[in-house]
Amino acid sequence: MRIGLLNNLRAGRSNPQVRKILRLLKDYPEVAHIETTSVRSVPEALASLARQNVELLAVNGGDGTLQYTLTQMLTTDDFPSIPMVAPLRGGRTNMTAMDIGARRDPVKGLQDLMEDVRAGRIGDRLVDRPLLRVETLRDRQVHYGFFFGAGMIHRAIDLTHSIFPRGRSQGSFGAGIVTAGLIMKAIAKRRDGVLTPDKAQILLDGELVGAGEFTLIIASSLQRLFLKINPFWGVEEAPVRFTALASGCERTAAAAPGILRGKPRSFVGPAAGYTSRNVDVAELRLDAGFTVDGETIQPRSGEIVRISGDRRVRFVRA
Repeated sequence: MRIGLLNNLRAGRSNPQVRKILRLLKDYPEVAHIETTSVRSVPEALASLARQNVELLAVNGGDGTLQYTLTQMLTTDDFPSIPMVAPLRGGRTNMTAMDIGARRDPVKGLQDLMEDVRAGRIGDRLVDRPLLRVETLRDRQVHYGFFFGAGMIHRAIDLTHSIFPRGRSQGSFGAGIVTAGLIMKAIAKRRDGVLTPDKAQILLDGELVGAGEFTLIIASSLQRLFLKINPFWGVEEAPVRFTALASGCERTAAAAPGILRGKPRSFVGPAAGYTSRNVDVAELRLDAGFTVDGETIQPRSGEIVRISGDRRVRFVRA
């Protein structure tokens, strides 16, 4: 099996860790290895790896690097068939790699993976997952990823980047600190700044389920988010896990702990302003900006965003 490694040198991890990976690769000359210094060089790097017939692609970077890589692979014809993908925890935020089961140390994870490939025993590492396909209907831009957040989430990411310096604190720790603060403000019914409600119209599998102001709009195909939170409780068999909280939803202080665990209390439901369903397609009309795996898309008035789960990729734990 031909292994390739896309090594993002600007993903937020320290230079010593990058040097460790480069030293490790000297013992595995069979690995096709390309370093990138910005997302602009990723398309050319992927085209080169495709020409080398890579069947398993390890991605050393964070959620943003993985999101951009998957989008490029799924929206171009570079690869005759999509390779298996092994995300390494090599970036500032590594929510997807953590959910799939990657090791904390990306160097050790990569080494163990390459040894198992040499021995022909990667079967226990395989994980199939659906991806979110996020399309803006105005300009037909398509993004593939695992997490979508509109409005408050978009602003919270900007806030995290402004509070914490570039580095590890912008990862799960930084996101957790900011999110905890926002939850406390939401419980106190603050409705300003980052928590300003956003106007939106929401259709789930073609059914209008909400039109008005919302404090939270998120979707994911992951089983857990950062800090192991799981704010989804839909029971339908569908790939897109969707949750929306209307502005002024009832008894937020009592509801918050159960929502974060995906086990809401009995009063939490659409009548009280809480919606969570698993769907094939979610369509939003909104003025707010949004994010896909941490990559932010700026607000545009009257934007229509369609979220579906039309593709599955085979991942490999590293």
